[in-house]
Amino acid sequence: MKNFVIDVGNSNCKIAYEKGGILEEIRKSAQFNIADFIINNLKDEEADVIVLSNVREENKILERKLAEFCRKLVVLGPETELPLNLRYKFDATEMGGDRIAGILGMAMMFPGENLLKFDFGTALTVDFLDKSDLVLGGNISLGFRSRFRGLNNFTKRLPLIMPDKTYPEIGVSTNSALTAGVVLGIIFEIEGYINRYPDYKVVFTGGDSIYFAKKMKSPIFVVPNLVMIGLAQIAEYYANKK
Repeated sequence: MKNFVIDVGNSNCKIAYEKGGILEEIRKSAQFNIADFIINNLKDEEADVIVLSNVREENKILERKLAEFCRKLVVLGPETELPLNLRYKFDATEMGGDRIAGILGMAMMFPGENLLKFDFGTALTVDFLDKSDLVLGGNISLGFRSRFRGLNNFTKRLPLIMPDKTYPEIGVSTNSALTAGVVLGIIFEIEGYINRYPDYKVVFTGGDSIYFAKKMKSPIFVVPNLVMIGLAQIAEYYANKK
């Protein structure tokens, strides 16, 4: 029997069946009522284990529904038993499931390495893991598209734009100034971390990871669906724990 993994993010929801740690087709929905999207995709086939990561408000009704479709429901959080003994240098009670799954996936892909993860989503999250699987902590700032929306929302005249494909380093129009300001700002932010931690392997994930990896001079490992990979590893762990 297959397992089912769910990543409820701030902007969209990703779901997929998995078996043997291998993800099948990843489906994505940005619709507001994600519960219907998830349940409708579960009706075709029950799952052995369902793993849910949810960074939105807790949804006990959804959790009860999901429990009806599987032998074991795992709602991922800081207290969840994981296939790898991640340790925390801080009180991890506020740690989101998406960050935990991403760190776990990264640790299992690159064992025994100092790792620096950038997750490009609604927020840009940065997480640090040392080679002994100690989570050192992480930082959060505005994501790529959130920066454009913020500039539009909190000013009178700046438009909400799609970033230009090419742009000068110094803007010569409103669009090029916004594009260069946001894109170069993120690049300089990332390069600052990389230069500060030169002995860390760098991993990019999330929707805009490929876009920014192409703009970096340093070697980058790009794993766009790292969170889903981590959730799949958790599902396999509980499926084999019968």
